[in-house]
Amino acid sequence: MSTFHARAHRPTRSSRGAHGLNRLPVAEQRRRRQRGRMRSADLLATACWSSVAVAVALFLASGGAQVTDVASGLTVAGIVAGLVATDLILVMVLLAARVPLIDRAVGQDSAMVLHRRLGKPVLYLVLGHVVLVTLGYARSDGVGFVDESGMLLSGSDLVLALIGTILLILVVATSIVAVRRRFPYEVWQGIHLLSYAAVFFALPHQLSSGMVLATGTWQRVYWIALYVLVFGAIAWYRLTVPVIRTLRHRIRVEAVEAVAPGVFSIHLSGRDLDRLGALGGQYAIWRFWTAGTWWHAHPVSFSAVPNRTSARITVRELGAGTGRLGLLAPGTPVSIEGPYGIFTPMTRTSPKLAIVAAGIGVTPVRALLEHSTLEAGEVTAVLRGTEHGHLYLWDEMEELTVRRGGMLYAMFGRRPPGSETWLSAEAASRGVTLLSVFPDLFQSDLYVCGPTRWAMLVVRDAREAGLREEQIHLERFDW
Repeated sequence: MSTFHARAHRPTRSSRGAHGLNRLPVAEQRRRRQRGRMRSADLLATACWSSVAVAVALFLASGGAQVTDVASGLTVAGIVAGLVATDLILVMVLLAARVPLIDRAVGQDSAMVLHRRLGKPVLYLVLGHVVLVTLGYARSDGVGFVDESGMLLSGSDLVLALIGTILLILVVATSIVAVRRRFPYEVWQGIHLLSYAAVFFALPHQLSSGMVLATGTWQRVYWIALYVLVFGAIAWYRLTVPVIRTLRHRIRVEAVEAVAPGVFSIHLSGRDLDRLGALGGQYAIWRFWTAGTWWHAHPVSFSAVPNRTSARITVRELGAGTGRLGLLAPGTPVSIEGPYGIFTPMTRTSPKLAIVAAGIGVTPVRALLEHSTLEAGEVTAVLRGTEHGHLYLWDEMEELTVRRGGMLYAMFGRRPPGSETWLSAEAASRGVTLLSVFPDLFQSDLYVCGPTRWAMLVVRDAREAGLREEQIHLERFDW
């Protein structure tokens, strides 16, 4: 494993303070922030599952769950499945609303992972609702499943509900990773927006069902309030706030700078950009208003911490959409959603900082390092590249690391064939491990960013070494 211009500075007494007494307030602040995030995450999880429990409890308390025979048992089971499915769909929509409280507690990437995981269970519940209710009604009416389906679909509300179910099946089917990769991002995103339509198509059927949501009942109040809360959050955080922020800061493209083949930095100018509140390591959703780019929103990390008048993002060309960004002209208007993410210094729990980044994953860690408060010798970083042409912003990482008296390592080359490791073949052959690179790993927070499968191998090694979960910070690019 080769050292990339690594330097080390010995900490001085003046920089650390006598006996490290200046360490206590910082450590206490970190512990309090961590406890606050954990409490917020627990409260959010409790609120989500409590909403499901309340939905079922209100139905049971209404007296509608009277099971006297097989037919009524099937019907009640189907209604409960439908209520749980609807509640979880609204939870999914809320997770995608980019609510700041959710982002600060668990991070938008984790919220979207949970959003995606709920997709299949929700679909199974919806299908179970349709089948069970139809079977229950068919048995009660003494007709077959097909005949009962025809009678139910004679009502316009249930036709709309069927359309909503079909849309939901389409959304879930195209969200499967193997399927999603076959679609351009814009097509997949457009299909995914149909989930909102699916909810609205199901709403008339839900409200017209006197057995479940009769006028004047607490159930009706609960569901209407839940719909207003969720879609109000979407309207405010996904639409209104980004428009206000864009108009306030008046962001424009200042220049586009080539960093490496297929990689370029977009320098941005604007008004009071420091008031965006962006932390090192965060990202935003960017939209560039030209004829060829306005319809594509790009989630891209800040590669430098914004100051009052300027900001910078660094982009790797991954397709036609990102390729067009390299041709942006100075003066192009830019809209912004965000900043988002908890891959920041604010999530640190330990005195030292360990960084592992590969490819374009260097961009958020470069801003993270810039924004971190560190004393001499408290940072160690590993930058990983398949070849020497992958040195995106490595010179800036070197400068920032050396300035803090830290160590910066470079690791080049492909991984050993057939081996599940994040190391290069050379490093693996020399017996390099995560602990040999970071001897103070257990006194460090580990920040990992790069291709997801590779990054998960780093995280795996950290967990196997015994590093606590709260010390591991992963930035995902695939959610």
